[in-house]
Order: sequence, then structure tokens, then C-alpha cells
Amino acid sequence: MPLVVPGVTANNLGDSKTQEWMSKLMGKTLTDGDSSETAFSKKDLPKNARVIPYGATATNDVEPDRLNVSLNEDGTVAKVHHG
Repeated sequence: MPLVVPGVTANNLGDSKTQEWMSKLMGKTLTDGDSSETAFSKKDLPKNARVIPYGATATNDVEPDRLNVSLNEDGTVAKVHHG
């Protein structure tokens, strides 16, 4: 029987590009330094990535190739999607 996690199911994971970034970023903090087991360097994000801090609002403009990274209150990555 497959593992089912609310909010993370096969039909809403997005394309392979999004899934790849999810596996790299989810639960990690973003840092200006080097990447590690618990942190990911901002310099290694795609050029057109948008980091959305906790509680911030973002415009609704859609750019299919833009990586959006939403952060939790503690600064860890909560959501990753393209658009």
C-alpha cells in the first residue's frame, strides 16, 4: 500500500522539475553560505527563483519557469512550486 501524505500526493506534486526542487529544499533553511544537510545556499537557486518569506504576500503573476519557494515562520522551506 502506498504512503499517502495529506497535501503531497501524486496528482499535486507538479512536474519532474518541481519534484526535483522539492527533494532538494523541503524542510531546509535557505542560507547565504554553503549548502549542508539542513541548509540550502540561495546562490544555488535558479536565477529567476522567488523566495517568499512567512507572512509575505506575493503577486499573482505567473511565470511558468519561475521557482517559488515559500518559507515557514522558522525559515524552513514549506512549499515549492513553479509558476
